[in-house]
Amino acid sequence: MNRTVYRFNVAVDKAIARPVAVQYRKHVPSAVRTGLSNFFVNLGTPDVIVNELLQARFQDSVRDTVRLAVNTVFGLGFFDPASQAGLTRHQQDFGLTLAHWGVKPGPYLMLPVLGPSTLRDTVGMVPDEYAAPRHYLKWYADYSLYLLEYLGIRTDLLDSDSVLNTTYDPYAFVRNAYLEHREFEAHGDQSKDIDLLPEMLDDPAAAPPPAAPAGSGAVPADAIPQAPDPAAKP
Repeated sequence: MNRTVYRFNVAVDKAIARPVAVQYRKHVPSAVRTGLSNFFVNLGTPDVIVNELLQARFQDSVRDTVRLAVNTVFGLGFFDPASQAGLTRHQQDFGLTLAHWGVKPGPYLMLPVLGPSTLRDTVGMVPDEYAAPRHYLKWYADYSLYLLEYLGIRTDLLDSDSVLNTTYDPYAFVRNAYLEHREFEAHGDQSKDIDLLPEMLDDPAAAPPPAAPAGSGAVPADAIPQAPDPAAKP
């Protein structure tokens, strides 16, 4: 089932998302794209702060609160003076909060349009949605912002398309890359073996799919196709 959904996502990407992203990068100046990316990072920071508090990461929550204030007041939401001041960005969501408190990832899922996930991360999308400020806008504004954010993320991934195009099994590559990335986000260098994580609606007893070809090396975070945001709506 997951592979079927993956093929559907690839078809949608080739027919709609990638062509639009190519034109977006071609016609929209880099400075504008960067400003919009900063805007969406800033817009998602309240959700990060909430999850840091839920994980008892109080120092990080204070730093991200200051970061939000600096980028909103001095950066107008579109610039990132906080990073230049040494306030680095953190990435947190409710799926990582559940992982922090010992909840296992559960079966791997390939969600229609949204992409790779796990049962834990999918459940985490619900509270993340309510922690997102744009959830409280009109539905058309909410979805418009979501689509614009997704477009920016897909544009950033255009240069990584060649990685999948040269991979023996793109589905397995995306699966393994996503799971390794999320495990690192949750546990850092204390990551546990995730090769036998079962897949929802697939045979749990089946052997795990093959990894990326030998010599491919570690997977950079920016080469991992992901859902645009845990708080995004399907």
